[in-house]
Amino acid sequence: MPSLPPSRRPRCRLPLGALLAAVCLTGALSAPAGADTAPTGHDHDRALREQLAGLVRSPGGPPGVIAVLRRGDDTRVVRAGVADVESGRPISPDDHMRVASTAKAFSGAVALSLVDKGVLRLDDTIGRRLPSLPRNWHAVTLRRLLNHTSGLPDYSRSPGFLKVLTADPHHRFDSRRLLGYVAGDPLLFRPGARYQYSNSDNIAVALMAEAATGKRYEQLLRDLVHRPLGLRATSLPQGYRLPEPYMRGYDVEPPRPPEDVSEVLGASGVWASGGIVSTPADMTRFVRGYASGALISPATLREQRRWVAGASEPAGPGENAAGEGIFRYTTRCGVVLGHTGNFPGYTQLIAATPDGRRSLTFSLTTQVNKETEPELLERVRGVEENFVCALLRG
Repeated sequence: MPSLPPSRRPRCRLPLGALLAAVCLTGALSAPAGADTAPTGHDHDRALREQLAGLVRSPGGPPGVIAVLRRGDDTRVVRAGVADVESGRPISPDDHMRVASTAKAFSGAVALSLVDKGVLRLDDTIGRRLPSLPRNWHAVTLRRLLNHTSGLPDYSRSPGFLKVLTADPHHRFDSRRLLGYVAGDPLLFRPGARYQYSNSDNIAVALMAEAATGKRYEQLLRDLVHRPLGLRATSLPQGYRLPEPYMRGYDVEPPRPPEDVSEVLGASGVWASGGIVSTPADMTRFVRGYASGALISPATLREQRRWVAGASEPAGPGENAAGEGIFRYTTRCGVVLGHTGNFPGYTQLIAATPDGRRSLTFSLTTQVNKETEPELLERVRGVEENFVCALLRG
């Protein structure tokens, strides 16, 4: 997405388009990413806590980090640091946070639920459902939007969008007109020719869902996702305020103290591509249901799991592959399905086993972009993989 104005962005070093498209973390890894060092027995929790504490202690590390591991009905919460550097309050699984691009999994859940009901088809095109969009986009299908092989230009990197957001980070965008910022641009490549992550894809997914049903996307989220999965603390706001309690998101660049950027940007400019607010507890419920196919039939689930080469932004643990609204992470200990995400002040990973019985949510209260901190990103991916191993080995 866009860049923050200099007066509000003393330490943000990339345009917000890059920030929202690439979620990165910072920290120290207790063991190399490829090392088979998973602890056993009672050492599990202590070793996991130390890895998170290493992230918090590292230069530029997050002020707080929380991981929720769930196996069946057993839940373990591992955390380090604080939710608020001023009060020293610890992070809770019920703290609100910006889920960033993991919101794309929610739009995938809506679209696939409608496919399952016969309201939408994966082969439905922009031309059929959204004929007012540029003619040269008309051949793009819902499937291509969901697996990021559409070729749509990314509105969040457009000069016009960045200009508006730079002038007023709290600007209230018309979320349903965000694609207008790139309406004059051609496709970047022939649909299906290759993979390229784009925030525009999930805006178009939400618009297709609205066109097919005559209902607002927010209502579809509540009816098709929140209620069936029992999500009580999840919403899609338009403004910049976060509901209490929330873990504060920080921009961290030593030696200066962390700067609170939790409410620097509004959510209307990201909408279905990254605007959802939730909690670790709710995201645990969501990813368990979503990854297992609880919202769709086995036939639609098979379609969702048609993998193509492509990594989430930022890359998740292990080897990445893209499905329809979901990613496969093949680690040294096994496979989990989920999504990553990033927003100024927040970094997210949600993942679950294909049957949904084991899950991990991993949330940090800062962001480091792969363009500026590639080594830190690789370290964090290693920590994530170690947590996945702890989850799978039990």
